Amino acid sequence: MRDVLVLCYHGVSDTWPSQLAVAPETLEEQVARLLARGYRPATFREAVLDPPAPRTLAVTFDDACRSVHELALPVLRSLGVPGCVYAPTSWIGRTEPMRWAGIEEWHGGPHERELLPMSWEQLGEVAEEGWEVGSHTCTHPHLTQLDDATLAEELRASRELCAARLGRACDTIAYPYGDVDGRVVAATAAAGYAAAGSIASKRPPAPLDWPRVGIWRADARWRAELKTAPLVRRLRAREQLPGRRSP
Repeated sequence: MRDVLVLCYHGVSDTWPSQLAVAPETLEEQVARLLARGYRPATFREAVLDPPAPRTLAVTFDDACRSVHELALPVLRSLGVPGCVYAPTSWIGRTEPMRWAGIEEWHGGPHERELLPMSWEQLGEVAEEGWEVGSHTCTHPHLTQLDDATLAEELRASRELCAARLGRACDTIAYPYGDVDGRVVAATAAAGYAAAGSIASKRPPAPLDWPRVGIWRADARWRAELKTAPLVRRLRAREQLPGRRSP
């Protein structure tokens, strides 16, 4: 039985106190420890659809914060690990901080710069280094709360824009907020995606609802190791409890 572990990060920063950010040194230590445990790195698409090893690791970043290009890219390059970044396409290339429910507290303060998005050129640079660039929808909504037409447009338009601007296929997506249900999965399939990442849930893995382990600033070393342990993840997947919401 293959062990596919997918991590979900957001920003990377030494100073931003948000739970969405980890220090570069923490990122390096966490990924290096998993490699030492025998995990082989892969992109998210490879990990979900064709895992290359009995133990496969994919490292993903939601929101396409500029710090991913500035800090995460050199860390993962040094470890020989391809990352995966998921871009909210309506924000990519803009010079203002990103804005949606859950990050408003950082606007107008000393850490506002942490919300700056990557440019299309920066996304192209990480793609050239072997990273996977996928969709994070257009505007980062709660997909389960959208009507059918708006849901389809968020999925389709973001995928098409990524492909057009980067000149390569975009067939993976990370659901904003990890918010997904059966209707969203069906719409994601209809939009042409091959794999999709949620946040670890009490449901078994499926290509279009793949559980990623969210890593937050508050996760001390022992907690990160516990969250990524194969037994813990298997037990969690077998608990067929209905419903959940994740940070």
